[in-house]
Amino acid sequence: MPKRFRSPLILLALAAGLSGCGTVNEKLSAGVGEYIPQWAGGLPADAPPRPGTPQYDAYMKERERKRLMPAADREKEEQAQKGAMGSNASATAR
Repeated sequence: MPKRFRSPLILLALAAGLSGCGTVNEKLSAGVGEYIPQWAGGLPADAPPRPGTPQYDAYMKERERKRLMPAADREKEEQAQKGAMGSNASATAR
């Protein structure tokens, strides 16, 4: 093979390989990001579910229900939930 065709052919192969990596990483990052621990840069524990999932629909319904609730009732419910979480944490620590 002549030398003048070798360099462009190598550059073309490198460019094709690099562009292939970009599309693979785009698809992997959407699903793998959920499995990375928070300390390593993953999603926090209180992050909402991804749109398009059944959990997301339930999350949005609950959010809308809380939005329509009077503020006094909403505060009472949040305090009751925090109290329930605190008692669960102390029960598991024993």
